Amino acid sequence: MGTVKLTRREWLRLTSAATVGAVATLSGCEESTGSPLEDPAEGHLVSRPGTPVFSPQLGLNQLGIGRERDGLRFVPTTYRADEALPLLVTLHGAGGDGFAGIQPFLNFAETARVVVVSPDSREGSWDRRYGRFGADVSFIDNALSDTYLRCRIDRTRIAIAGFSDGASYALSLGLTNGDLFDEVVAFSPGFAEPNVSRGKPYVFVSHGTTDSVLPIATTSRVIVPRLKTAGYPVTYQEFEGGHRIPTTIALEAFQWLQNAWGIVSPPAIG
Repeated sequence: MGTVKLTRREWLRLTSAATVGAVATLSGCEESTGSPLEDPAEGHLVSRPGTPVFSPQLGLNQLGIGRERDGLRFVPTTYRADEALPLLVTLHGAGGDGFAGIQPFLNFAETARVVVVSPDSREGSWDRRYGRFGADVSFIDNALSDTYLRCRIDRTRIAIAGFSDGASYALSLGLTNGDLFDEVVAFSPGFAEPNVSRGKPYVFVSHGTTDSVLPIATTSRVIVPRLKTAGYPVTYQEFEGGHRIPTTIALEAFQWLQNAWGIVSPPAIG
C-alpha cells in the first residue's frame, strides 16, 4: 500500500482549485442521516450513517460546504461502495485548519482504510473554548451529513480525535456524543467539558511532561483521574517532551484504534 504525502504547497493548490459546494446538497439528507440539528448549544450531533446516494471523491478533497473556512475529507483509494468503513473526525489546534488536523492521520487512514473528516473551526479555535457549544457543532454535523451521503460508514466504528485545543474539543464533544463516538483520542488536551455524558466511549490521552503550552499538572493529570472516576475506560500515556505528538505516541494511538475496530493491517505514519 502506498503512503500518502502532501506538502503545504500541494494542499494550497488543492484548496484554491476546488469548487466550494453549496450546503443545499444536504437538503435531502433526512432519510439517510436523521432529523435536523437540535440547538447547537446542546452539543448533540444528530446525523447518523445511512445509505449513500452519491459517489465520493477518492483521496483528499475539500468538504465543499463552507466558504471562507471549510475543511477536508479523505476517502481511501481502495474504497468500495458495498463495504462500510470506519470514520474518524480529526480536530486541529488553535489557529489551525483542516490540513493541520488531518495531516498526521493520512498514511494511517489509507493503510487502515479509514474515512477521515477534518473540519475547520468557525473561529480561531473551537467554540467550547469560549464557554459553550455553538456554530462548530452545526458545521461538524453538516460535514458528517454530507459524508454519510457519499460514503458507506460502519455505525459501530466512529471516532473523534484532536490535538491541543482540538483534543479538548474532541473530549468535550466526544463525551457529549458518546452515542455516536465509540472512541475518543486526545493528544495534549487542556480540558474536558462535555455538556452531558452519553454512553461510555473508550478514551486515549497522551501528554508531554515538559509541555509549556498546556502544562500536564493542570491538564491531563487532572482530566484523566476524573474520567476514570466517572467510569470511562482510559488509556493514558505520558512522554518526555513538549506540546507535540511524537511518532511513537501517534503509532500507539493508531494501533489502539485499529484494535478497537478489528483492523489487522499495520498502522503507517510518515
